[in-house]
Formats: sequence, structure tokens, C-alpha cells
Amino acid sequence: MARPDALDPTAPADTRPDREAGSVGLRILATTDLHMHLCAHNYYTDSPDPASGLTRTASLIRAARAEAEAQGRAVLLLDNGDSLQGTPLGDVWVAEHGGSAGAVHPLMQAFAALGYDAIGLGNHDFDFGPEMLMRILRDAPCPVISTNLRGETGPIRRDLRLEVAVPGEEAIRVGLLSVLPPQTALWNAHHVANRFEIDDMVEAVREGAARLKAGGCDLVIVLAHTGLGAEDPGAGAENAAIPIAGLAQVDAVVAGHTHQQLPGPAHQGLDAVNAGRGTIHGRPVVMPGSAGSHLGVMDLRLRRGAGGWQLDGATVALRGINGADPAETDAPTPEDPSLTRLLGPVHEATRSALDQPVGRVPRRLHSYFSLFGPDHGLALVADAQAAAVRPAVDAAGLDSVPLLSAVAPCKFGARAGAAAFTDVPGGPATLRHVSDLHVYRNELRVVRLSGAQVLDWLEMSASLLSQIAPGAADQPLIPQDIAGYNFDVIHGLDYVIDPTRPARYAPDGRLRDAGARRVTGAWLDGAELHPGADLLVVANSYRVGGGGNFAALRGADQVPVAPTELREAVADHIRTDPAPGFAPPWRLTAPPGTRALARTGPAARALLDEIAPLAPEDLGLEPDGFLQLRLRF
Repeated sequence: MARPDALDPTAPADTRPDREAGSVGLRILATTDLHMHLCAHNYYTDSPDPASGLTRTASLIRAARAEAEAQGRAVLLLDNGDSLQGTPLGDVWVAEHGGSAGAVHPLMQAFAALGYDAIGLGNHDFDFGPEMLMRILRDAPCPVISTNLRGETGPIRRDLRLEVAVPGEEAIRVGLLSVLPPQTALWNAHHVANRFEIDDMVEAVREGAARLKAGGCDLVIVLAHTGLGAEDPGAGAENAAIPIAGLAQVDAVVAGHTHQQLPGPAHQGLDAVNAGRGTIHGRPVVMPGSAGSHLGVMDLRLRRGAGGWQLDGATVALRGINGADPAETDAPTPEDPSLTRLLGPVHEATRSALDQPVGRVPRRLHSYFSLFGPDHGLALVADAQAAAVRPAVDAAGLDSVPLLSAVAPCKFGARAGAAAFTDVPGGPATLRHVSDLHVYRNELRVVRLSGAQVLDWLEMSASLLSQIAPGAADQPLIPQDIAGYNFDVIHGLDYVIDPTRPARYAPDGRLRDAGARRVTGAWLDGAELHPGADLLVVANSYRVGGGGNFAALRGADQVPVAPTELREAVADHIRTDPAPGFAPPWRLTAPPGTRALARTGPAARALLDEIAPLAPEDLGLEPDGFLQLRLRF
């Protein structure tokens, strides 16, 4: 019987319980970027979420494992990092139980219940600090790996060698590596500095794979917490899955970090990537989305040779939970009953903690228009940041220097889906609403910059928008894969952005056109901003640490401020019931007759009067649930 083509995704899965002599099957099941979406629940709206949750993915895991075992295949279940941070469930557990020696983190409980074989680390796993990370990982039910992390690594291993039993055959000797972006040391500098060093991912895998193969491993599988990026991104790249998959002694890769999906249609145009088959440089690679939306499944076929088992073909697939795609009509994937029961107490404790009142907000605060219009929620966060650092600024004798406040949306749709927007009702506010206004565990920083540097900062933000042809009709204004968390809005200025002009920067921070300027005007207190102006800007630690690759912030002087967690600053500010301070500071402009398309959440339909100057026209809902708007300049 002829085998299906090894890498043909249209070929039926090999479901034969028997197998050819001297050949075995190994199924790799993988999750990535769970971001503490353990329960299928939206804690910001306090409602069920059919599009996420490990409790739903668990049903896929159990089914895929049983299917493979019935076919006589061995199974490994792996996680690719960024699991510990992302929903209030993780924040509340750390706040209430992080100091209790006997309390086991719910993620570790879930991984134990599902029988994970190994865990890799991602950049956000360091967001609670190294002490908390090590405290959580001491209860890990399986080995934790980080190959390019050096320093006080405690229970974290450099690599892992497993002997995977196959009935009636010699065991498969599997070597596992795990890498995360070296930029983690910048993004979490306040945690990582003097504790860890993080090496280049490609070189770490090159050395680690050679070490494992020399030690007798038949296969080397890499948990690569990194996206695709460029085919040749250079040393120290954040997204390096393509060169990692191209290394001679790597057999298969689980990628992540960018929350994309492979196999999938989003990666056409890269010569090394066969998006439909889930291969890079001919090797099997899977990217299982985020928040438990998909389970990665790699079926590896191995044949025994003179030196042991060798990869003889692979089929790569994603299994999505029903409900992750708004176009699906099937009922949502059911939650796994045993995991749901296990997580029930911490789930209910989280809901209760988020109900704690903190004060009032003066109006509805939402992010439906953040990338093309006013965002009063960002303005409130900007107020909170400035209020929190003002005492330190004054104590430093800098009270006469203008203080600006830079913020960016955390929830802006895009790859996260049409429901991924901040929406806080006006009136009484709780910790649930504070978390909705800013989802990350960032601290505040203050930098001292010139007017020219601030203008360049704005140019980087403006470069994230698509270029619209002057007078053109219906071109998309917002790229589908926009990193909206890098779209900084600097409060305390008034400025104008013209997206018909060329972008000064590429999204990764590389200078694209030194003569390009999209910010056509910027004013401070009614006067044009002078390039030589002396300014202070409060921003979050991710940005000041290098996140987003903003050239204007490289080497910027910092003003010492006491460590302040941004969400605590927001909660404290709401408690004071202040009058609104900063107003949304910018607007779009373009030559007359220019029209553009923008996508947002369907709830924005009731709020279109807020962007009346753009004459929004409702073009209806798209199959993926987004509302399409036509904007006129």
C-alpha cells in the first residue's frame, strides 16, 4: 500500500492500526501563547468565551491523544511558552497566593491533569519577576526548558532528552530545545537585569541540536517561542522561526509568540514557507494561534536506519476549537469536565476579586477607534501615569519641564478577533474595568527627550498605518496584522497624521525613508513643537526598555521614579475621582476625496458619532465578525 505524500496536507491521515516493519509514528501535540486563558471565560465582560480556553482545548487534546494511541502512535504533549500572563486569573492568583508556599499555580495543576511532557518559556512568563517564576515552576509536573537562557535558572533546564516508548519497537530518543526572544531581557529589564542573559535563538538551537544529536538523539524538536519574521533576519532577531527550521540537525519546530497560525494562509510570499503544508525549509512547523484557540498536531513518521530512528515524513495540522472562527456554525467545542472542575475554585475567586469597586469613570471608555480616532480610555490612562510620577518629577526639580504621557491600546481587534476591544461602561468602576483598560504587567518610567526625539517617536507610531493613495477610494487604513500595542499616542501634544505620505519606519523599527514625515504638525500648548524643546515623557517599562524598536528611545535618559505598576496607578487615579485632564490628542488628515476602510468591533455601531469628523459609513459585518467602516478625510 503506497503511503500518502509525507507533507501533503490534503492526503488523509494515516489511521491504520498496523504499520510497516521498521517504522513508527510519533504524534506531537502542542499549545502556545495560552496567556492564562485556562477557562473559557472573558473576565473583562464576565461572560463565557467560546473562542478561547484550555478547558476547551483539553477536549481536543484528549481526543487527539486517544486517536493516536488507537493507531499505535506514541504521543508527546508540549507547551511553547507565554502561558503564565494574560488574563486576570493569573494576576489574582499571584496577588492572593503567590506568597503561600503550599499553593500550586493553576497552570501547573492544569498541565499535570492533561499530562504535559515538557514546557518551554516565553517572554511574558517573566512578567511577574524571576522569584515568582521560579516559585511557580518548582511545582511544574514536567521538565521546563529554556536553551538560550543563562543565569540563575533554578528548575529550568537547558535541554531535555526523552526515551519515548513504542510498543514492540525500540524507544525513540527525542531531544527537546526551547528558545525565547533575546529582547525579553530589555522588555523585562527591571526583572531580568543582573539575573539572566539571553542568547541569540538561532545560535543556541544550532549548538543545542548538535549536542543532542551527538548524544544519541534520533530527533530534535524545538519549542521556538518566536514568529516567522524575515527569511534572513540577522543576529539577535525577535522572530527567527525560519532560520531555526533551516538548521540541519533540527527535525521539527513548534513556533509561536506572534499569535499566528501555521498551517494557514497568512504566510504566503516567503520562499522558505509552505503555508498550506505547514513546512519551513521542508521541515514540519506548527503555530497554534493563542489563548487555546488551536491545538497543533504534527504526525511524524519514522523509519529505523543504521543510526536509529530517522524522520521519514510528516503531516502538520491545526485543530481549532469551534467558536474561534465567527464564520463557524458548529456548536462550541465542549469544555473538558474534569479540568473545568479542577479550575472552578480559582475561576470563581478571580471573578469575585475583580468585582472589588475602585471608584467611578466619567464616561464609556472603549478602544473601538483607537487606531484612527479618539480614545478616552487612553486619555484616562495617560492622566493616571502623569499623576503617579508627578511627585518624583517635582522632587527632581523638573516641575518646569513639560510632562507628556505616552500610552497605546492593549485591545484593538486585529488577529485577536472582533471581540478583542476595551469597553468600560461609564459609572461605577471595579478592578475588572481597570484590567480592561490595561492588560499588561508594566511599570512606569520617565524619559527626558528633545522635541525632535518626540516627533520621531510619533513617526514610528504613524508608520504602523497603511499608506493610502491621495484621493483613493476604499483602501485599508489598518494592516490586518498591525501590532496595535506599538501605536503610541502621546498626550499633552496636539498633532496630525497624514497616512497618504510614506512611512518613515518599517514595523520592526528599521528606518525605511529618512525624508518621510507623516506627522504634518505638532503643537505644545498651542505653539508649534520646537525640535530643541526639553520634554519629559512618562511611558511603560516595555516601551522604555526597547519594546517596539522605537529609535527615538534608544539610550534615552531616565528620570528616577519609584517602581509603580501601571494598573495600580490607574486604580489609584480612579479612586481619586479626578476631573478629566488630557484629551485625545491627534487626528487624521488627507487630501480631499480620500477614503479609507477600517475594521472595528460590532459594538462600535452605537458610537459612530464620536468619529463624526471622519464621516463614518457602516458597510456591515464581515464573515470574521468585524464591522467594516468607510472613513472620509
